[in-house]
Amino acid sequence: MPQTFTTLFDNAALSRIERMRLLPNRRLTNRSRGEHLAGKGGTSTEFHDFRDYSAGDDVRYVDWNIFARIQRPYLKLYRHEEEMHVVILLDSSASMQYGDKFTRARQLAAAFGIMGLMNLEKVSIYACQQTGARPLTLPPCTGRTKLRSLLDFLEQIPLGGEAPIELSIDDVLKEHRGRGIAVVLSDFLTFGDLDRGFNRLFSAGLEVFAVQLLAAEELRPELTGDLRFVDCETNQTLDISSAGDLLGIYHEHLTALQDQLSTACRQRSGRYLCVDASTPFESLLFDTLRRKGWVR
Repeated sequence: MPQTFTTLFDNAALSRIERMRLLPNRRLTNRSRGEHLAGKGGTSTEFHDFRDYSAGDDVRYVDWNIFARIQRPYLKLYRHEEEMHVVILLDSSASMQYGDKFTRARQLAAAFGIMGLMNLEKVSIYACQQTGARPLTLPPCTGRTKLRSLLDFLEQIPLGGEAPIELSIDDVLKEHRGRGIAVVLSDFLTFGDLDRGFNRLFSAGLEVFAVQLLAAEELRPELTGDLRFVDCETNQTLDISSAGDLLGIYHEHLTALQDQLSTACRQRSGRYLCVDASTPFESLLFDTLRRKGWVR
């Protein structure tokens, strides 16, 4: 029996992921060479268009055949394949330990990271736990040779801490440099200002891929009677009488949070998806995300 390359998923899933790639809405790239077509001209051999010559342009790209015919210089433009930075923000605070949320988040982080590495993009991962503390970080890397390092990093991330995701975004942007995609994997169960965090990512040149992972019990709670809730991050308690009467209010707040996240991503040319963490990983990646155009 062949040895499993990673504990996150089987070898068959790994093989399929290696042949996939991310599909951003915008082409936010950096100057170094990569696999994504940039919005500006470059130095590849794939011709794209002409434009008028301007003072200071490189004369090596002047089409001298056109100049000989009409005595006006035109510049040849080429498509340029450039590097896109894939930044993965993984919420590893204590609230993610409920249900299968952290397991599914690590699997998705691995899948997005592998797609970046296999397509010669720069990939970095930040695991966010404690407020104000430096996130656990996989430094920017690229290429197939870094696959083992990426998987080892994700397999060894501990759970714990109370960092709200919006403050974690601030901590990540203190270290990150480069344009591309920011994949944010979290339950987004916070009282903070999520719009501000998404604004900062957008301003940094990062297109947001926000995946909200919630346990089945968080999406469809079935509660009755008198209960005591304990916050796993702060240990604060809340006593509830007749919990069933409050389910309607809970669903209203959950729907409002999902609408806020969806609107915040859409207004910044990003994407948002809420998923049941109990959904099998293969179904989520190879069916849902592919059907929605996140990957191919």
